[in-house]
Amino acid sequence: MAFVAKDVAVCQDAAESTDVMDLPFELHVALRYLLAKRKQAFISVISFISTLGVTVGVMALVIALALMTGLQGEIRDRIVGANPHIYVWKTSGIQDYRAESDTLRRFPHVTGAAPAILGKALVATARLDDFVNLTGIDPALEAGVTDLHAAMQQGSVEALNLPNAAGAVGGVLLGKDLASKLGVAVGDSVTLMTLHGTLSPMGFLPVPRTLRVVGIFSLGLYELDSTTGFVSLDLAKRMFDKEHVDLIQLRVDDVYAAPRIAGAISSRLGDQYLTEDWSEMNRSLFSALWLEKMAISLTIGLIVMVAALNIVASLILLVMEKHRDIAILKTMGASARSITAVFMMQGLIIGVVGTTVGAAAGYGLSSVLDRYKVIRVPVDIYQVSHVPFHVDPRDFAMVIAAAVAVCFVATIYPSRQAARLDPAQALRYE
Repeated sequence: MAFVAKDVAVCQDAAESTDVMDLPFELHVALRYLLAKRKQAFISVISFISTLGVTVGVMALVIALALMTGLQGEIRDRIVGANPHIYVWKTSGIQDYRAESDTLRRFPHVTGAAPAILGKALVATARLDDFVNLTGIDPALEAGVTDLHAAMQQGSVEALNLPNAAGAVGGVLLGKDLASKLGVAVGDSVTLMTLHGTLSPMGFLPVPRTLRVVGIFSLGLYELDSTTGFVSLDLAKRMFDKEHVDLIQLRVDDVYAAPRIAGAISSRLGDQYLTEDWSEMNRSLFSALWLEKMAISLTIGLIVMVAALNIVASLILLVMEKHRDIAILKTMGASARSITAVFMMQGLIIGVVGTTVGAAAGYGLSSVLDRYKVIRVPVDIYQVSHVPFHVDPRDFAMVIAAAVAVCFVATIYPSRQAARLDPAQALRYE
């Protein structure tokens, strides 16, 4: 009976201190159990481990989502900056590209239109021969559809239309990595050959053209910087033996609205206009990134589930340890709902504290990793030189809500078991 009297005194002290501290009875008891000392220190250690598990899980999940969101955003921004948002072809051919550009530029949300001619060529220097994807452009209009002007490291886009040096028939812009591979700089000459040449008694002969490098650009994507070159529209017509341009490039004010705008162009102008937007051209890439993001989230989310199991275990142990206290509280008039609330609050406190600390640590670490570019990756594989981290507010809120919800669900079973405890059975042998 001495133990019972002692526990009654403890419960009375708790009730009295509740009035002093102006805290709800259930919250006060939950905090008292969480911060148990001396003989109940084992319970506090288990509670601390449970909180640490939630912290680590939430922190890892925030960092993983920030990594994948940052990588997706970086690649998307570079793709939509380096390429037009919409390509428009015409089955009957684009006879007057200026008139077609003006027509397309009048569409809602279209901010720029420019012609282009696409082709491939073999570029040769004294150091190396390599293939290049050549694009014929109008330098004056290109600024409205891509970031080529801003990406110039040496020279300028306007130099494509300047008078040529002696012995050269035109100028060419080369990507940074391609120029480095070929060993050329601005002012050097390169030789380009295309499949369009002349017929001779000895058969088909390609016509080599000597071009002067008038600029070097870096669009931020290794795939483009290592394989792409630009020439003037008139030169591209001669090199590829074309009378008209291949397509019209468009830029819109909202990249996410590009699919809708592309569909509207075909609907309003007729079936002879064929369109393709940036998301459709890169669908496989972004689908793979999204799938990888989901897989990483689910895998790391298991850490939070393990932490929730720790909460279940700690509450079950607490119920076993405090069965006398629960019985006394019931005999003193505490309802089953109050007993349930005590243990639910304890689990929620563990979940909220762990989630708050983990979310803050994940956000802070992601900011440091992104600001100082800590993680470097091969640019030829990932298209970026470092791993960017971006904490999306929606992902951040979803992680916090999901972690707290999982921790709350983990409290249901042990809390209900505590509420069902029979006081007579618990005090029978005390």
